[in-house]
Amino acid sequence: MDTFFSNRSALVIGGSGGIGKAVTLALAAAGAQLYIHGGHSRSRLENTLQEVQQIQMKQGCPLEQQQHRILLQPITGSESVPALLKFAPEVDILVCAYGPFFKKDITHMTAEDWDYLVTMNLALPGALVSAYLESMIQQAWGRILLFGGTNTDSIRGFTTTTAYSAAKTGLGVLAKSVARIGGSVNVTCNVICPGMTETEYLDEQARRYALGKAPGGILLQCEDIAETALAILHNPHQNGTIIALDKGLVI
Repeated sequence: MDTFFSNRSALVIGGSGGIGKAVTLALAAAGAQLYIHGGHSRSRLENTLQEVQQIQMKQGCPLEQQQHRILLQPITGSESVPALLKFAPEVDILVCAYGPFFKKDITHMTAEDWDYLVTMNLALPGALVSAYLESMIQQAWGRILLFGGTNTDSIRGFTTTTAYSAAKTGLGVLAKSVARIGGSVNVTCNVICPGMTETEYLDEQARRYALGKAPGGILLQCEDIAETALAILHNPHQNGTIIALDKGLVI
């Protein structure tokens, strides 16, 4: 039984659906105390909490000893950060599995489009990292895991996802910067860039596109990504890395 994180608290942004939920459940199985953030669906958030509780009860942790918390908070920008910090004032593990996405030709991107996508996908996780990093350094232990976008593990050109992809690529700079500061005191920060993944958020058109691009026509499963995420969070030596978890996808 994996109880590696039994004395650790973890905040998962976007933790009630898709990849974020899979990571939440993996952390629960490793014994962590969860702060689970969800953006839009209370029922989905509450169902996730129930699954977390059931996992830990099966491991012998009674419900009355569990201290998990949930927060339904639509993220609207940097003004959402104080509410998140009030919800989880100090954590040992930070996972940002959130980031809005839309396609638009680069010649049609407005200033508002740029501001929105860069704020949500880079400035928001950056602000959270800045807020939690000092306490992680002081206690000489911390784990930060950020989720990039498909094909954003290195600098590439994009014609219809330029702002989103630029912001997600920037997470690599954030991770490498944290590694420079935290590496000597057991604080790690890494980025996973998943490929085409099966989630409940795919509509039929998006799913057809993903299947057409996925190597072998097979989508990644959220649980497979969560397994890799947990291995990275375990590993004190993997720091400042950007992992393309996409089976060699080429777009």
